[in-house]
Amino acid sequence: MIHEVDEALRRLLGESGLEASGVEVVFDAPTRDWAARRSAPTICVFLYDIREDATRRGSGQGEVYDDDGHLVARRTPPRWFDLTYLVTAWASRPQDEHRLLSQVLACLVATDTLPARLLTGTLAELGLTVGLDTAGAGLDAPAASDVWSALGGELKASLGVRVRAPLAGTTTAAAPPVTEGLVVRSAARHEGGEAAPGRRLRYTETSDPGPDGFAGPRERGPAPARRRRRGDRQP
Repeated sequence: MIHEVDEALRRLLGESGLEASGVEVVFDAPTRDWAARRSAPTICVFLYDIREDATRRGSGQGEVYDDDGHLVARRTPPRWFDLTYLVTAWASRPQDEHRLLSQVLACLVATDTLPARLLTGTLAELGLTVGLDTAGAGLDAPAASDVWSALGGELKASLGVRVRAPLAGTTTAAAPPVTEGLVVRSAARHEGGEAAPGRRLRYTETSDPGPDGFAGPRERGPAPARRRRRGDRQP
């Protein structure tokens, strides 16, 4: 999920025209050594804090159906995490850095969610809203000065960006639906008697399974109509 958020941010910043103008978008740690090796205008999006939003943790399991309406798996609910990034601009002059940072700020504050068209992998499959908070005062993460101190560099103008994204739950395959009834076989009491034909319970309209019983090939019929639950929308 983390790399999918990275890719969505890279695409979002790319749409602002940064990459078209030759500005690199990287996700490296802006250490002193990294800064010394930098040679081109760069936007650095550094992930430095990951925390779960426990208030949104769900319970139970959801059901996954195939195109024919058969239950194929059960999935635990997603867990939500806050990913906090330190976004900085690097150029040869402070004026150029501020211009780049201003361009990034204008791009990020224009939306409070990552557009669905930019999501990939599990984020796209889940179809859930991925929140985006830029330069918010309530970012519950280490202060920028502490981050710069840990990186061994000097304090630099930066943007705090928080992305709230879901981590897909665990999927467990479900057993195939029961399509055969219960078969009871009986045998003659006298020695050498032949077994009587099987008697099927519950599914009286189904023919006898034959000598192979349940081991023989079976055809999956159409899925039964699911019972409407309270709160389901009317078609």
